[in-house]
This record gives sequence, structure tokens and C-alpha cells, in this order.
Amino acid sequence: MPRQPTRPAVDAAQVRIRRLGECAAAPADLHALLARLYTHRGDAIPAVRLSELLPAKALSGIDAATALLADQIQRGGRILIVGDYDADGATGSAVALLGLRRLGAADVDHLTPSRFQHGYGLSPAVVDAAAERRPDLILTVDNGISSHAGVARAARYGIPVLITDHHLAATELPPAAAIVNPNQPGCAFPSKHIAGCGVMFYLLAATRAELRRRGWLAAPGSAAGRPAPNLALLLDLVALGTVADVVTLDRNNRILVEQGLRRIRAGACRPGVRALLEVAGYRVEGVTARDLGFVAGPRLNAAGRLDDMAVGVECLITDDPVRAMRLAQKLHGLNDERREIERDILDAAQALVAREAGAQGGLGGWLCVYGEGWHEGVIGIVAARLREHWHRPTIVFADGDDGLLRGSARSIDALHIRDAIDAVHKRHPGLIDRFGGHAMAAGLSLKREALEGFRDAFDAEIERQLGTTPAVREILSDGELPAALLTLHTADALRRAGPWGKGFPEPLFDGVFAVSHCSVAAQRHLKLRVRLDGAPPLDAIGFHLAERRGGLGEQVRLAYRLDINEYRGLRSPQLVFEHLEPVMD
Repeated sequence: MPRQPTRPAVDAAQVRIRRLGECAAAPADLHALLARLYTHRGDAIPAVRLSELLPAKALSGIDAATALLADQIQRGGRILIVGDYDADGATGSAVALLGLRRLGAADVDHLTPSRFQHGYGLSPAVVDAAAERRPDLILTVDNGISSHAGVARAARYGIPVLITDHHLAATELPPAAAIVNPNQPGCAFPSKHIAGCGVMFYLLAATRAELRRRGWLAAPGSAAGRPAPNLALLLDLVALGTVADVVTLDRNNRILVEQGLRRIRAGACRPGVRALLEVAGYRVEGVTARDLGFVAGPRLNAAGRLDDMAVGVECLITDDPVRAMRLAQKLHGLNDERREIERDILDAAQALVAREAGAQGGLGGWLCVYGEGWHEGVIGIVAARLREHWHRPTIVFADGDDGLLRGSARSIDALHIRDAIDAVHKRHPGLIDRFGGHAMAAGLSLKREALEGFRDAFDAEIERQLGTTPAVREILSDGELPAALLTLHTADALRRAGPWGKGFPEPLFDGVFAVSHCSVAAQRHLKLRVRLDGAPPLDAIGFHLAERRGGLGEQVRLAYRLDINEYRGLRSPQLVFEHLEPVMD
């Protein structure tokens, strides 16, 4: 039998649309529309110039870090990069490998931990594996700030560790030789949202300046020394990692992403980046930040979720387009496999939530589900799906290979999930084995027998911070888009006006449309044919909203993005809606 769309036994979260601009003030021309969009996001002009990047000197520890790297480069030392197994870690590792080699490093290699064998970060097991390669320096990317045991193990081997990370740091830092992390205590770097790949890009730029000062690289305008590399050529990787890690796109991050996108669109990108897009049917000439986040990023992440992220790193660093495509095709296949696994676990998780809600007469303030045999590589995505549907902090647990439960947490704006887990850890020492993360996403491990105790403790923490009334999901709309602007030209302009992302969201509009057709695509997505007075009919699609098909009526209010549907060489405007509600006469 074909798979049926999931129909939870409890309603989705309550939703309220709040307009940032009044309908009557909707601009009648494209220029005025773009100006209003930037104003709504607190920035009058787009951030595009590389010269406007924040200076590296504001990063605490940058001088010690550049001295360490410059010393190793000049003496021909063996540098081993230890990255994370997600897209940020993979792109950051690729940036480090390619950048250090261009700076003159003679012996640099990478070791990507396995999610299943080593766990997260610079663990003692990872250090043991690294020590077999006899490195003179371990350089972490996107991890290490909580790796006290790993740094201590490296010290026993006599291997110094240079940590680059962006995750939140505890009060006590690991005893590393140097640490570069904008979120370590006392760091004055203004952009606290920079991704791990961005931190590595900054470290390379500062190391280039140090090598110029030492005469190893030629100073600007001088012929003495080796030519200094153009590190901006690595910004396609920085853009991919930044968007895929869903960090806030503050002005500094938007510059990094926009510069990377410009290089990708011009074809001046790594063969692996091109291959990740083309294997999914996307052309680099029209790539957007959304394409990096929803097309290239998931395929890269699939390696770390199901297999070995070393495949992803190799895809990004190879100079051979044929090999890059072959590796991208492998990643594409892994992503298809990941989708199937995710769908099965999501169906089971939604059934558990609905069953618990039915037994308790409603949902609590957060969601917690665990299933035997669930694949730990995809529980983060499942947690995100559950969070999106019910608008509650969510933690999904699966069994780890070491006998511990692995939890992946996703949150809503009202709750800093990493700090909430930390509060439970401090109130109940020993309940949680280890944890880490950000405001919106975190990971943790605990013993199987501790799960019920953790649920009780986290229940209390959720009630303490959020109260007992479930939060209402608020959709921020840029207002009603006039019929005259529901065009392909407007959609193209909105694509170019980014980069859009977290903290600088893609334009979202709302309006009332007449519905002439309704159907379900791929058993999960809702397709509509709609029309706004004064405009031609438009296709509209709501992903994962098939359950909302019933009872729509002849008119609906949509909260939507104006996008482009490309099919067999034809391009047409399309609405992609994330919320709909019937309009009663």
C-alpha cells in the first residue's frame, strides 16, 4: 500500500500572523518594496563589500593562534585538522586544508571523527587515532571548546592543540595551546554568530598577515617572498558552511555569504560545490542562499549522518571535476537514503506524540520522544520537524553505539535550549553525561535509565522558563504583496536581494486568495491553484502541509514566499506557503 500522509491526533500549534507593514502601505513598485524589506530587517542597504568585514584582531587568542600556525608552516611541521561531521565542520576542514596549503604548509591532513565511533568533538578516542599519524599540531575546526578530556589526552602524547570553534563555552576552558572562538569568555569580536568555517577563514587571513610580517610571504607590492594567496577564493566554502549551519546572518555573515554566492554564480567555485548543486539539478548561475541550505547542505550533511564525513571533505577539496561529481553522486544517494529513514522515524515519532497527548488530554510544554532502533544520524532533523509542527522545544533520543542515549534538541525563540539543558545539569549533577550546542539546537547524551529522571527535570525547567501556557507561533509578514508585483520579475529580484537566512529572513507576505484547485503531491505536500484579484492564477505549494487539505473552502489566507518554479526550461512565479487558514464569508 502507498504511504499515507501522517495525520496527528492533536492539532498543530496555534499560529498568529503579524504584519511588519500595513496592507495600505504596500509599495506599488519594486524599488520601494526592496527598501521596505531591508527596513523591516533593520538594515537600510544590503551587506556586500568584503572590505566591510570585521577585523580579525578583535578575536581573542588570534595572536597566539597565528604564531602557532606560522611556526608550523615555516618549519614544515605536520598539521592535522580535526573537524566536525556536519556541513560546517566539513567546509571548515576544507577551508583549513586548502588555505594552509596555499600559505605554504608542506604537511597538512585531516581526520574527521565518526558520529558513531567517536562521538562529537575532540574526544580521547579521536586523539588516540590522531596520535597514530604523529602530528606536530592538532587544529580543530567547529569543535573543541568543551573537549577537556581530549586536550588532556593530547598533552600526554606531547601534541599541542589549537582550538577553533564557535559553540558556547563554559567558564573553564580546555588547556589548549591557543583558542580562537568568538563565544569564549572575554572575546570582544562583535559577531557572535560566525560559523566554524568563518572562524577558520579569519584565522587563515590573520596567519597570512603574520607570515607577511615574517617575510615568509610577500608583502603587498613586494616581490620578496612567496606570493600571498587570495583567500577570498575559499568563500564559496564559507558561504556553504555558514548557511548550512543555520547561524544568524548578521551583517558580517551576510558579507561572507554574499561574496561566496557571487563566486559560485560566476563559476569560480570548488568543483565539489558545483557538483553538489548540479547533481540535484540546480545551475550554479542562479544559486541562492536557500539553495545552499536546502540543496547542497543536506547532501553534504548526509555523509556525516549515515556514513563518513571524510567523503564530504574529499568532495570539497578535490580539484578533479570528475572525481567531485562521483563523490557528489555518492552523497546524493546517501541523502535519498537519509530521507527514507527520516520519514519512517518521523511517522513513528508523530504517532508517539499523538498517543501521549491523547493519554494526558493534551500536549505539555515540550516534546520528548525515544524509539528503539532509531537512527541517531537523523534524529536532529526529526526533532526540527516536530518542533515546526507543534511549536514546542523538542528532544528526540536514539540509542548510541556506546550504550548511551543520544539526544538531539531543537528549540523555539522563547527558550535557549543549550542553557536550559545546562540548568538541568547543574541542578541534577550526573543526570546528563555530556551536552553542548546553541540557543536553537543542542545535543546531549545520558544513560538509558536516566531518561525518565531527565524528562521530569526538564519538565520543571520548561515550566520555570515558559510557564504552563504553550507558546503561540508568530509568523512575521512583510505585508500584502500587490497583484502587480506577483510576477517572475519580482521573484527574480527578491532572489538577488539577499542573502536571506536566519536573523535576516527571506521576504514573507500574506494575503487572501481564491482557490480553484487543491491536490496532494508526493503524499505530503499541499498544492493549490490560487488567484488574487487583478493577477493571473498562480501555483502554490505548502511542503509537509498535506494534512491541511480538508475544509479549506473557496478562499484561503496564505503566508507565503514568492518563488520561481523551473520545469523543463520554463520559469514561472510560484507561491511557497508555510501557513494557510480558511477565510469565512
